[in-house]
Amino acid sequence: MDPEVSLLLDCADCKGLRKSQVQVELSERYNRQTDAALEDHIEKLWTQRIAKEPWIFNGAKFRLHSFQWWRKKNPESQAIDGYNKSYENKLVDCRDGDACSALSRDEHTKNKTAMPAKETQKEEGCILVLQLGLTSYKDYLGTNWSEQAEELCRRGLVEFGEPRSLLAQPLGVGAVLCTADEQIVFIRRSQTVAEAGGQLDIPGGHPEPKIVCENLGVKICDKISVDMLSPVAVATELFSSVAAEIRDEINIPLNFLGEPVLMGIALNHTSAGRPSAEFYIRCSLTSDQVKGLYLKGGAEANESTDIMFVNKQTVLQLDQKSHLWPELCPSAKGAILLYQMVKPDEEVN
Repeated sequence: MDPEVSLLLDCADCKGLRKSQVQVELSERYNRQTDAALEDHIEKLWTQRIAKEPWIFNGAKFRLHSFQWWRKKNPESQAIDGYNKSYENKLVDCRDGDACSALSRDEHTKNKTAMPAKETQKEEGCILVLQLGLTSYKDYLGTNWSEQAEELCRRGLVEFGEPRSLLAQPLGVGAVLCTADEQIVFIRRSQTVAEAGGQLDIPGGHPEPKIVCENLGVKICDKISVDMLSPVAVATELFSSVAAEIRDEINIPLNFLGEPVLMGIALNHTSAGRPSAEFYIRCSLTSDQVKGLYLKGGAEANESTDIMFVNKQTVLQLDQKSHLWPELCPSAKGAILLYQMVKPDEEVN
């Protein structure tokens, strides 16, 4: 597997998860650990960054701490087969029963990811529970994106037993967007964005705690805290945000987009294993129609410079030997690997 990316979990055996199959557990326990020296380091890096790039701004983000699989018929029962998966402690049970260390970039034995047995899913159904805290974009740049990220992982393991306990680990979202004429949408990232400037990407961004507060009618006086949020509203925002990113980046109205299907979660190792939930979404417009809307410019048109379409069958065969692969940013690579594994547009056997 490409060393820039690995898969934390996939939803291949059920061809992806709909919103009704994903729940959220919120707690301050799932926030990152910290100390005064680290906070000073984060503040220093932030000051330097905004001096160079004054257009970037801070904001609250959701922090992925861990996840669990539950039996749908009895959500109060114990997690299936012990699938309480804190990716921070770097022990992920593969579907063949082996345990493999995910501390290295090789991640999982035989490239398998955490998932309950197929028979369990088909007979009883599963609910994915994401255990989330809060973090911020500033904290992300000062931890995951810091030159000290590797040292922070060592400290996290020694001091807290979890390598990424000191890292921000904001949960991103991305979309493999398929048009009516079976083309997958890519965009060329602008050189003004904070990461991966000039590379090919898929539409994506982050679910926003601020939007959850606005939808709940909660007034934000100082900063957002976990007790201001609703787990149901956060789960809704996770799915809504990926469609909103398509609307804002590609300029496609929401009524032309199908229901988002969660394919899994990928880790970006160029930013210390930052997680991203990757979705599959169908669009009822053709690639020509999508291009026409893109060229008119959306709310976030400044984040990309061009749009590109690749046939679905070609995307299903992309690998490190493909000429297109080196042009892809890590988040796009993770989404493509999940798309190839999950195949959400095929019928469940």
